[in-house]
Amino acid sequence: MAIKTHSFQPHSAGEADAVQTFGNRIRARRHELGISLGVLAERTGLTASFLSLVERDLSKPSLNSLRSIAEALAVPTFYFSQESSVGRAAAQNPVVRASQRVQITYPPGDVTSELLVPNLRNKLQVIVSQIQPSAGNIARPPQIETEECLLVLAGTLRVVLGDQEYELAAGDSIYIQGQELREIRALGQQEAVFLSAVTPPAF
Repeated sequence: MAIKTHSFQPHSAGEADAVQTFGNRIRARRHELGISLGVLAERTGLTASFLSLVERDLSKPSLNSLRSIAEALAVPTFYFSQESSVGRAAAQNPVVRASQRVQITYPPGDVTSELLVPNLRNKLQVIVSQIQPSAGNIARPPQIETEECLLVLAGTLRVVLGDQEYELAAGDSIYIQGQELREIRALGQQEAVFLSAVTPPAF
C-alpha cells in the first residue's frame, strides 16, 4: 500500500512564512494556551532548550516525545500535520478523498498515519497506519478511556493487551480497551498496515 507522507523537515524563512511548519504549530498552540516553554517542559518531561529547537524546526522529537507534546498541549498528534483541513473546511464535507487525507509521519519516519474522517471534532476517529519493523513498539495507552477496533490490512502485528499477547495476520481484527494497550509492533521483515477505529478520538 503506497501512502504519501508528510515528514517534519526544517523550512527556510520564506517557506515558514507561506507554510505553517511543525514547530510553528507547537509554538502557536503553546501561546494559545498561555504557557511558557518552561511549563511545557515540566508537562512533557523534556527540556526547555530541546523544545525551543523543536519549535524552530531545528530538531525532531521522537514518537514518544511528540505524543507527550500533544498531550501537554491537549491536541491530537494529527494537529501537527502540515495539512490544515482537520478542523476547518473539511468539517463541512463528509467525503474524504484518497488524495486529500490528512497525514502525519512520526519521527524518525518509520510510522505514517492517515486520517479517514473529515475532522477530530466528532466521537469517532478512523485512521490507517503503516509501520516498519524498525519502528518497534508504537503503542501508548491513551490518557482517556477509549474503545478501538483494529483491522490488519497487510503484514503481521503483535498486539499486547494487559498480560495477553496476540499475533494478527492480514484480515484479522482485535477489540481494544485503550487502557489495556501495551504494545503494537510489526513482526518479520515486512511493513504492516492496519486500520483503527477509535472512540472518542485520542491520538
